[in-house]
Amino acid sequence: MEVFVNLTLNGLATGMLIFLLAAGLTLIFGLMDVLNFAHGGLFAWGAYSGIWVYSATGSFMVGIIGAIFTGFVLGFITEKWIIKPVYGNHVQQILITLGLMLVLSEMLKVVWGPNQISAAPPDYLVGSWEIGEIVIIKYRVFIILVGLLIYGLVQYTLKNTKIGLVVRAGVMNKEMVQALGINIQRVFMFVFMVGAGMAALGGMLFAPYSGVIYADMGMEFAILAFIVVVIGGMGSFSGSILAAALVGLSGSFMAYFLPDLALAVNMLLMAIVLIFKPQGLFGLRG
Repeated sequence: MEVFVNLTLNGLATGMLIFLLAAGLTLIFGLMDVLNFAHGGLFAWGAYSGIWVYSATGSFMVGIIGAIFTGFVLGFITEKWIIKPVYGNHVQQILITLGLMLVLSEMLKVVWGPNQISAAPPDYLVGSWEIGEIVIIKYRVFIILVGLLIYGLVQYTLKNTKIGLVVRAGVMNKEMVQALGINIQRVFMFVFMVGAGMAALGGMLFAPYSGVIYADMGMEFAILAFIVVVIGGMGSFSGSILAAALVGLSGSFMAYFLPDLALAVNMLLMAIVLIFKPQGLFGLRG
């Protein structure tokens, strides 16, 4: 029982970190039809900048705010000068964002050096709770709660606010929204910045979870994020959180029981979903 609970919490915590990255990709693709392979770089920059602010101020919450701010700034720069010129061309989007991903990774080495940087959670999130023989690690629970909170906030915003109405309308018919006098480019910018901020938040939360951060971590998590987007359904926000949980749990249990298959289980899961439901779990046909 103890092993099952620990593996489940570990899998859900990992899944929530992937969700924060994949959710941004889902929002960006759903509204803007943009394939952003540089999203993992925003994840890594969020980790480095957040830990730097955390170390400088001694406040974990200020570090989180610093990471999100970094994501917003990089998201603004990326959308305005990198993505905007290649709207509507997926091939160019893939090439230019892959190039940006490499630039972001190398810039991390320039600013913070090529070596790994240690990261630890704040004192109030260190340790665990014991319930009988079950040990529940505090920081994993914190990550799960943050992921659920972000999901709830975004869902509420999309379904119950004016900006959410505009975003959903833009997904269905961009030209009609523009004809109604709404500046769809500003909406695109807003969504891109929010997605980048979520990716940076995920990177900041990942740092104490893993204990170390490194420049190439963005590419590794970006692959998992795209797997989650495909499994959940392109453009489906609810599908992203379910798929992220499935990927996190399958990876956690497989790494414990069948470690030789741990690296392949996510690809296998994606293949199974695509065979039986090519549009993804929550994707719309066509």
